[in-house]
Amino acid sequence: MGRAAAMTGTTAGFLRALGDQGLITPLRSDGGHRRYSRYQLRIAMRARDLVDQGTPIDAACRIIILEDQLEEALRINEQLRHDAGQQPTADT
Repeated sequence: MGRAAAMTGTTAGFLRALGDQGLITPLRSDGGHRRYSRYQLRIAMRARDLVDQGTPIDAACRIIILEDQLEEALRINEQLRHDAGQQPTADT
């Protein structure tokens, strides 16, 4: 966890708080150590950026979840358009 905190410019407590908020759930090694994926580390850095800008941690987590949901919805929309043979509009 210390290495992950150093890589993201945060603290172990901040990473634990992200886990408590349900934003990231690291895997555990056989020894019980938290193991973060690269994606989870990127999410932690995004959360850190929002918190550094003054956003409360719970709001930062919600923002990131909503951003992720929007990205997924846009991806699905694009796939459905592709499958239907439509060309994407300039809005997407």
